[in-house]
Amino acid sequence: MWILVMFDLPADTKTQRKAAGDFRNFLLDEGYERCQFSNYARFVNGKEAVETRINRIERALPAWGDVQILNFTDRQFRDIVHFSDQGRRGTRKNPEQLVLF
Repeated sequence: MWILVMFDLPADTKTQRKAAGDFRNFLLDEGYERCQFSNYARFVNGKEAVETRINRIERALPAWGDVQILNFTDRQFRDIVHFSDQGRRGTRKNPEQLVLF
């Protein structure tokens, strides 16, 4: 399964910018990879792991902004159509095994 975290966090004040940066760093520390500026994805092993990750994110939420979390299967991830620099990119490969740190 895959988890996609999408967020729109305000950065009007120094405090808000710090909170947004701390949230991004939290996601990176948790093993998420940046797909786009405010979109981070991570591969997990099963629905129980999805719930665990959602709970961890909930505890790390900044005080302001919007955060949305999607989860989807390996096949759905593989079938994402991706354009970059006006060209279609190849199909993504799913990990063959779960990486443990």
